[in-house]
Amino acid sequence: MRTKVSEISELVVLELSNILAGPSVGMFFAELGARIIKVENTNTDGDATRKWKTPTEDADTDISSYFSSANWGKESIGLDLRADGALDVIYDLARKADIVLLSYKPGDEKKLGLDYDTLKAVNPKIIYAQITAYGGDDPRVGLDAIIQAESGFTYLNGEPDGPPTKMPVALVDILLAHQLKEGILLALLKRERTGEGSQVNVSLLKAATASLANQATNWLVAGIIPERMGSEHPNIVPYGTIFKASDGREIVVAAATERQYDYLLGILNLDSLREDKRFMTNQDRVRNRAELIPILAERMARLTPDEIVSAFNEKHIPFGFVNNMQKVFEQDASKALIVEGELPNGKTLRGIHTVAIEGTLFEDDETLAPPPNFNQHRDALLTDFLGYTPEVINKLKQSGATV
Repeated sequence: MRTKVSEISELVVLELSNILAGPSVGMFFAELGARIIKVENTNTDGDATRKWKTPTEDADTDISSYFSSANWGKESIGLDLRADGALDVIYDLARKADIVLLSYKPGDEKKLGLDYDTLKAVNPKIIYAQITAYGGDDPRVGLDAIIQAESGFTYLNGEPDGPPTKMPVALVDILLAHQLKEGILLALLKRERTGEGSQVNVSLLKAATASLANQATNWLVAGIIPERMGSEHPNIVPYGTIFKASDGREIVVAAATERQYDYLLGILNLDSLREDKRFMTNQDRVRNRAELIPILAERMARLTPDEIVSAFNEKHIPFGFVNNMQKVFEQDASKALIVEGELPNGKTLRGIHTVAIEGTLFEDDETLAPPPNFNQHRDALLTDFLGYTPEVINKLKQSGATV
């Protein structure tokens, strides 16, 4: 992967956020070459995801597979923000920072002395990027699984005769991260032109709702409350349908245009359906999907995977195999996103780049440091970056501001 952008290499991001949404934004800038200083709570031994481990992971490390999904390329310092001197450290870091990422419950940032007005007074050019669950002054706590439910995703996801189902990744966190990155990039452009900092706020609920796309407008325009449809699409048939090849391998087909549907009928030797009034237009097929899908499925099951690959590629019909994670990373495009690094204990860690952009914007490969251990860079940050004396550092330790 080519990731570093020279214009971003001088940026400093102060990350006062944990779990996934905020750290994903931090890692995005780390991959582009920025310096990311991750402030972690000493009372919880750091980011909560350090302890979110699968059964097979090493119990003796504080770098879990979940933590590593969003924390490559960062420096870690542990602070207790309620202890004497800790806020002074944050303010000193903020003076040198371009961006600060926060994910406190509304109101808590002011209680802690980390609200926008306070940090703006410390650094007028700061870009203050805040994450909340519900936005505004709503103090409710809302993690990804909760917001998936509140925003309709859980209701929509699953089979027609099955229960509502959460998405298998923290989708809303990821959607929010993209919204917040866009806001920060706009704020950087504004600062480049005006010299002024900005406040950028995104809530999980708004990020999720803004991403409902056609499912939202099916309600807003057509008055239809979308229901669970499994892999099917409410507006196109066949699109997202999972068929089985002759060997049982599962394949997703997406014939999104009339031409693609016509080609599909030819491949499946179903030319007679071209004149069937039940299926002549996409809207007809949406109305009568229950009759059409079994006919297509029966013919698909006669073809081998190789025959499907050959015929569908020749006619440019979108299709894909249903892959498990091992199969995903057997694909060349996925392999290109793998990043490797050596941990302080000598072990090699693999992870995945979160930046999938390519082009002339980027320079040659840049080594990305592996996720940090908790508080790994305390001394370097306090001594080299902030210029603190040993006496000041000892005083911070004695007050419990750091460990």
